[in-house]
Amino acid sequence: MVWDIEQPDGPILEIDLPKIDGKRVNSTNIWWTYLNEHIFVSMDNGVMRLYSPETGNMVKEIVGHEKKVNRVQFNREKTLALTSSADFTSKLYDAVNWTHLYTYKTDRPVNDAVISETKDHILLGGGQEAMSVTTTSGKVGKFETRFFHLVYQEEFGTVKGHFGPINALAINPNGRNYASGAEDGYVRLHFFDKSYLDMKDPVPEADDEEGAEESKEDKAPAAPKPHHEYDESIMDA
Repeated sequence: MVWDIEQPDGPILEIDLPKIDGKRVNSTNIWWTYLNEHIFVSMDNGVMRLYSPETGNMVKEIVGHEKKVNRVQFNREKTLALTSSADFTSKLYDAVNWTHLYTYKTDRPVNDAVISETKDHILLGGGQEAMSVTTTSGKVGKFETRFFHLVYQEEFGTVKGHFGPINALAINPNGRNYASGAEDGYVRLHFFDKSYLDMKDPVPEADDEEGAEESKEDKAPAAPKPHHEYDESIMDA
């Protein structure tokens, strides 16, 4: 439903969501898109739709996921959209023309994901359903916040701390800290340490150019970059 606050008697528009085998799908997220051009609706069957706010007609359908879309987040300018799904993936879309850009794959349901405003990084949160975890160990339940490079789609770090699935993430626009909320009953505020704030992301093109200048005798296979696992000890209080 679309409401006009100056006409409180009732909605000015009702959008009829689709039915599958006679059962209506449920909406999981609703957003106004870039320049308020469309109403974006994600659903529990993995489908996302754009509707006209004037007529209620469907403008575009995006089959983005195989399972429920848990959360959708936009960057500040609403030019990028990041989806989180129970199918163990998060996907980045151009939120102007709705083309798929990148996919971030995990081994657990993704309940929320956010885009950093200061770095080309994506933060993902989720974990196994609490009822399916036989121990309170965060490591077993996979309740860490996971860090991915936005463009290269590579995971490069994790932050531990929760003992239940992470359901919500929010990063400070200044890029210095983020908050996570989980089913363990806590909201945790994490402050990034200096090493993270000062880190420079690798540029493959630059690495290739440097390698081309080296002699064949001096060339050697590059060692894989370490996967960093962070805990509370690296967070500034």
